[in-house]
Amino acid sequence: MLSSLATIALMALSASAHYTLPKVNGGGDWQQVRRADNWQNNGFVESITSPQIRCFQKSTAGASASLNVTAGGTVTYSASPNIYHPGPMQFYLARVPDGQSVNSWSGDGAVWFKIYGEQPNFGGQLTWPSNGKSSFSVKIPSCIRSGYYLLRAEHIALHSASTAGGAQFYVSCAQLGVTGGGNTEPPNKVAFPGAYDANHPGIKININYPVPTSYQNPGPAVFQC
Repeated sequence: MLSSLATIALMALSASAHYTLPKVNGGGDWQQVRRADNWQNNGFVESITSPQIRCFQKSTAGASASLNVTAGGTVTYSASPNIYHPGPMQFYLARVPDGQSVNSWSGDGAVWFKIYGEQPNFGGQLTWPSNGKSSFSVKIPSCIRSGYYLLRAEHIALHSASTAGGAQFYVSCAQLGVTGGGNTEPPNKVAFPGAYDANHPGIKININYPVPTSYQNPGPAVFQC
């Protein structure tokens, strides 16, 4: 039987291999990002049918502030401590309906459109540029309407994804106030849960052997102005 110290050490090692996505543009942890349910244990969402796949929250508790950004500007999302596992970073936006509060809006329904999907490097093994990084910048489309948005950051860890349910989803949602936008309404909006299939080749995949020569990101195509 493991001693209590050995058990604690194993738990610490397990937690250190995981991570959170807690802040944007150098702000404090969970200030402009809604506090995700993994804020204390660095855990992940396992089921794509769980409501937590949206913002990793059992509730719809808002952040204490929102980040103001100009359409066409850049938001830098931070990971803590860093992206430990291989897999793609993806970003989605959802506009808060006029008359509703960004602090309480749930993001329910087919309201999300993708603005970034990371592709891997191919070679002797499949690697993603995000692996090992602690910050990632994403451009807010210049043509979208002004207003309040949820920015959903998602990292899909694929190191154990050779069977359905093996992928790990690290997710959080930042609150944005977008100004200076256009009048374009993005197509191909999806819902979370609902956007992903557990057997999608970008979610159920053996990245180790045989080494894939292509990769298909789950979800809709990336929206471009």
